[in-house]
Amino acid sequence: MPRDDPADGLFGESVASDYDSDDGTEFDPAVIARTAGVLHSLADGAPALELAIGTGRIASPLAARGTPVHGIELSRAMARRIEDKPGAGSIHVTIGDMTTARSDGDVAPGEFGLVYLVFNTISNVTTQDGQVEVFRNAAAHLRPGGRFLVEVGVPGLRMLPPGQDSVPFAVDTAGDGLTSGYVGFDQYDVVTQRFRSVHVRVSGHGGGRVNAVPFRYAWPAELDLMARIAGMRLVERWADWDRSPFTADSRKHVSVWRKD
Repeated sequence: MPRDDPADGLFGESVASDYDSDDGTEFDPAVIARTAGVLHSLADGAPALELAIGTGRIASPLAARGTPVHGIELSRAMARRIEDKPGAGSIHVTIGDMTTARSDGDVAPGEFGLVYLVFNTISNVTTQDGQVEVFRNAAAHLRPGGRFLVEVGVPGLRMLPPGQDSVPFAVDTAGDGLTSGYVGFDQYDVVTQRFRSVHVRVSGHGGGRVNAVPFRYAWPAELDLMARIAGMRLVERWADWDRSPFTADSRKHVSVWRKD
């Protein structure tokens, strides 16, 4: 197991080393291409900033479309993976916390046309105050009329019967279904709005690994209020990157706010 640097937070070398090998929907090349296409359209020729840019999963194909991309990333282990991506030379990454760090590249804060935050990453900030600061930081980077986009899941609380605090989101019974496989579930604390995603992996040899990642959930309306605090207002909300309508049954939302 690679040794993690505490400065990298929850996404150290042990996570970064195989992050891009994930077989989840978000890593499907067709999904990535559609995501990059939407972001390219919203940037409208202006530079874009990705908060929590990670390994460049989205930034690289976005840059390939001609949108200048900068990023802010806490984990050096994740950011190092960008070096191996196509177009890496045109992507500038600032190492820092997305609640406070300002991009230090050739595009100054206040000049970006788009700031975006994908794949539930807003929930990695586990306090309401911290999430508000993410919105403030996004607004500080945007030019007037610029847009801030967030992709995040809708809390699965409607699936909780009385007395239960956990909702499974993935079950993969590989092999014989008994000695190997994967189970993932979210465990909610409805008082604090915090939850943790628990990932349990068992190998065919009987070995296993449990990984739990802390999050804070926020309803779409709460995020809209955070945007208003930061001087932005909602202009779009979709159920997915295909721009399908957001409904009461949507499992996630892609929301876009415009800086006044």
